[in-house]
Amino acid sequence: MDQTLDEAIYNRYIAPTKRQRTGRVGLEFELPVVNREHAPVDFEVIHKVTDAFLCKFHFQEAGRDDDGFIYAALDGKTVDGLSFDCSYNTLEFSFGTEMDLHTIYGRFSRYYAFVREQLETYGHTLTGMGINPHYEVNRNIPVVSERYRMLYHHLSSYGRYGQEMLFHHYPNFGLFSCASQIQLDVEEKDLVKTLNTFTKLEPLKALIFANSPWKESEELCGRDYFWRNSLHGLNRHNVDMYGLEFESVDEIICYIRSMSLYCVERNGKYVNFRPIPLKEYFSSESIEGEYFDGNQYQTIRFRPELADLQYLRSFKFEDLTFRGTVEFRSVCEQPVKEIMASAAFHAGLMENLHALTEIIEKDHVIYHKGYNASELRRMFVKKELPDDFDWEKVSGLLFVILDTAKDGLVRRGFGEEEFLKPLYRRATKLKSPAKEMLEGLAGGRTLDEYIEEYGRL
Repeated sequence: MDQTLDEAIYNRYIAPTKRQRTGRVGLEFELPVVNREHAPVDFEVIHKVTDAFLCKFHFQEAGRDDDGFIYAALDGKTVDGLSFDCSYNTLEFSFGTEMDLHTIYGRFSRYYAFVREQLETYGHTLTGMGINPHYEVNRNIPVVSERYRMLYHHLSSYGRYGQEMLFHHYPNFGLFSCASQIQLDVEEKDLVKTLNTFTKLEPLKALIFANSPWKESEELCGRDYFWRNSLHGLNRHNVDMYGLEFESVDEIICYIRSMSLYCVERNGKYVNFRPIPLKEYFSSESIEGEYFDGNQYQTIRFRPELADLQYLRSFKFEDLTFRGTVEFRSVCEQPVKEIMASAAFHAGLMENLHALTEIIEKDHVIYHKGYNASELRRMFVKKELPDDFDWEKVSGLLFVILDTAKDGLVRRGFGEEEFLKPLYRRATKLKSPAKEMLEGLAGGRTLDEYIEEYGRL
């Protein structure tokens, strides 16, 4: 089975990269919905605004929940999507791939302005934060659908695992945690370099992109904490950063083989089970899981099938997908007026990958000081930075990397470098949106002010 599994992994994840990469970009923005009255988001309002959006932009429904409400819609021409990610408290815009980031930004601006204007008529709004600022008052319940019901049930079962790891007690974190994600094409010849280099970049990204402070964590990017200390993190190879430096594509395949499955579908029903590494899963005669029969959960025993590989869910910061892309997943949702900065940053650096790799490999500002990339990420994402580093030099290193991204964007030829401007300001002061907000709140500003500021287009 090992050889057969490796071939299946190769065909699903490596084979799509055996072509010349394009400069096309795919984006996803997850945006918190906020009730301005400090009350829970009114889902009836959400449904009304969704209907108005479909009427205005001629999107076609792509999914209805069990109560008959639309939670996903698609534009058949652009392949742009509007959906509610896990919960009606989170609106997601996804975009069909384009060469020019301005094209995506133009469509995003139209969608966002319309939805926000509609929400405002009902006393609601949208904002650009990595955690919904009203998570404590919202009804944090999943969209009533087969997939989201399974996911919430699975994450809520962490209590069965005793002391196997230090779990947090927020299995509903996906209902109020929001990300800004970008997918970029990658070629097989650059695959190892891409994963290694961008993994080592993660500590520096924490300094300028963190935007999800959490009350029970010292991290400005609480999303790191949520995934790592949830049932998704029971197998560390499914979450966070790569704890090694890849030397070959074969080693990437071995790493994927060590990741765990936790769900499959049988007869139109999601079945979830204890996370099981792929090698163990596919060598098993049968697996015991559970599914919802419409009234309660039932136990089921089923045989693994090689096609089940499609249900592997990775939550790596740099995630190799079946589309021949790397999806960058570590960035919190950003303030809306600066929402394209992360996309421009990654697209420019991917275009200038070899220069970025050389900078990172030669660096002695943060590396070669006794810490690996994962340790540095956890240090740099904290509210209080350690004294182990010369932060003026760290700021200088960020400027070098931003200039490298800018050069890559100039090479792309679309004038996208303008989207990087906010990052130079953040690099100068080493202030992420989260740090800026916390300092403002401590100085007397209100959360409502930041909801408005971070939501302004």
